[in-house]
Amino acid sequence: MYQIQPTHMSWGNITKCILFIIGLSFSKLTYSQSQLIRKIEAGEDQTIVVYGTSLSTGRNGRSWMNEVVRLMNEKYRGKVTYHLSGKGGRCSTWGVQNLEDSVLKKKPDVVMVEFAINDASCLNETSLELAQLNLQYMIDRIRLFDPGCEVILQVMNMAVGKSATYRPNLVAYYDMVRVMARKENLLLIDHYPNWREILNKGENYFLEFVPDGVHPNKMGAEKVIAPFIFQRLKEGVSPCVSLIH
Repeated sequence: MYQIQPTHMSWGNITKCILFIIGLSFSKLTYSQSQLIRKIEAGEDQTIVVYGTSLSTGRNGRSWMNEVVRLMNEKYRGKVTYHLSGKGGRCSTWGVQNLEDSVLKKKPDVVMVEFAINDASCLNETSLELAQLNLQYMIDRIRLFDPGCEVILQVMNMAVGKSATYRPNLVAYYDMVRVMARKENLLLIDHYPNWREILNKGENYFLEFVPDGVHPNKMGAEKVIAPFIFQRLKEGVSPCVSLIH
């Protein structure tokens, strides 16, 4: 009768196994980097449509997207261009209604979406459930139009002062976006923790970057928003999404 003898591994073999597992994990993280980065690294030109509120349209959107594009075009062979297709003061219901003309007709390779800060405003009367349905629709519709188009979700800054009084449940709306990103396996660019660190240094310090309490200025765009977007594009899809409470 044969007996199975226990296998004794040396510390050297154990170390090799651990390094092998770490190597597999690192490979998965590398592979999960943004499709946008992989393509421009390969020399392909890419078009981004930025879709959302006043935080990512007009002068506000240009102030950080110009810097993001500059960083990418300096580093990679492919060239990136972008369109700002959102509208100030609008929520995700407007986003659904205008998706065809504002986004799909531009035939984007990447769509960056943020509407939660206005969905959370009581002035827009957008329930959390409706905001989630609207976001799900936009994701599904973009994928149906072009399965190869990368959808990226953004969580923006908090509001302070009068702007905050209109958004008493902003964190819940931001958490909905975080959950959606994980559910749909989408890249999430969550700016909130960075802004929280700034706000923790005092509201007056926060207002140096966000003078009106809700819209980051050029300094905030170039020093806080743009570098983090570039970083997250290189990192890619996170294995987990933390909720902010």
